[in-house]
Amino acid sequence: MKSSLRSRQEPRRVSNGVIIGAMLLSLCVLSIVKARYCATPFGKAEDQLQEQMNSSIRMEPEESSPARTPGEEEEEDDGENGASATTTTAPAVTKTPAAVAAGGNRGKGKPTSYMTSKRSERCDASGDIRVDGNRSTIYVSGIDREWKTKPYARYHDPVAMAHVREYTLKPLPEAAPAPACTRNHSVPGFLFSNGGFSGNLYHDYTDVLVPLFISTHQFRGRVQFLLSGMKPWWVAKFTPFFRQLTRYDVIDVDNDQEVHCFPRIVVGATFHKDMGVDPRRSPGHVSVVDFKRALRRAFGLPREAASRGGATGRGKPRLLIISRRGSRRFLNEREMARAAAGAGFEVRVAEPDQHTDTAAFAALVNSADVMVGVHGAGLTNMVFLPRGAVLVQVVPFGGLEWLTGVTFKDPAADMEVSHMGYDVTLEESSLIDQYPRNHQVLTDPYAVHKQGWDALKAAYLDKQNIRMDLDRFRATLREAMSRLPPAP
Repeated sequence: MKSSLRSRQEPRRVSNGVIIGAMLLSLCVLSIVKARYCATPFGKAEDQLQEQMNSSIRMEPEESSPARTPGEEEEEDDGENGASATTTTAPAVTKTPAAVAAGGNRGKGKPTSYMTSKRSERCDASGDIRVDGNRSTIYVSGIDREWKTKPYARYHDPVAMAHVREYTLKPLPEAAPAPACTRNHSVPGFLFSNGGFSGNLYHDYTDVLVPLFISTHQFRGRVQFLLSGMKPWWVAKFTPFFRQLTRYDVIDVDNDQEVHCFPRIVVGATFHKDMGVDPRRSPGHVSVVDFKRALRRAFGLPREAASRGGATGRGKPRLLIISRRGSRRFLNEREMARAAAGAGFEVRVAEPDQHTDTAAFAALVNSADVMVGVHGAGLTNMVFLPRGAVLVQVVPFGGLEWLTGVTFKDPAADMEVSHMGYDVTLEESSLIDQYPRNHQVLTDPYAVHKQGWDALKAAYLDKQNIRMDLDRFRATLREAMSRLPPAP
């Protein structure tokens, strides 16, 4: 009886073993496949967090921002023939594969609109072009579908793009007459926006001015700028720079009642990197040094190079302290100035804001050999520093080295400026007086980072001031002096 029972159960045991073995084999195969093909693109959770933070970086608004108010020769190749026209989704603009494949009208196989980076989209069309800015519409001959675009280089940031007006490129109507031209242009039109975060100096350069230079310098002045979201005070601030790129006055396209007709229209400037230019991708292989050179011409800045002998070569080098009125201000600024004077510098202290005369402040920065400031939009003025100058970026407490690297350290190298980071210790930070010693903000900054950009900004950028350790500061000044080129 037992033998008979065993014989009936034995096949079941064999069957169960086969099933278990098959499951184990399947798990092994799945593990190998996942390791080979499904690995995370970031090595560590911290790296993934940093990537997310990099795409969220934005400088805080300036406290005193003014209120917002609603027959030519062919130019050089635009240097973007290699741009990928892949399927991309961005705020208010969705590109499907069919849309991307829709025929381009320039005969080069390009679509009418395509992403030039994760932050910027470009629309480019030639033929019969009619711009009705008051209706946010551009009529284009030779296209068979509509394209919607927002001409501001921050597509990865929905907060910024919510403040940028959308334009629609439409085929010329067939059933009804096209809008009549009321103003004809013989040069291409270039449409861009100063919506988004413009008005903050860092975003003025990163999101608007550097991309504008990349995209239009090759026209050699033969281009008509059409500005959406125009703030007259903003245009006045940068008009000297615009004069380096166009021969014509900027048109307030949103509020203009004309129908402007062009032989070609380009909508949207190309972004390369924060405050930077990739010469491999830029028309004519220009660099950010060429951008700085255009700024020097625009504002009549005389100094090309810094030195230990200062502007005359026979005096003291000048040190400029960038002052702040709100958060991240120096609590012992006067003591810092005295320490710098004792270290052999001629010292200036200045606080730029929205009401500062741009040309005058540019001249002040250009006269400096060393510039010192806490991480913030004011350090953007390093674009006016002469070659070989030293930028001392004071990094607030809170593990912000990656942030300060992306925004100013990395761009400084391309601008021929020597960057020095001064990392604030907890004892130098006002946070030590705001939180108990065992608080997470003081003991584990990276745990705060993992809560997202808003938490990081609130803890380490909005609430922190700095009392510099003067002994450490003097050592930093000695190194800065040694980095300056010798007097000619």
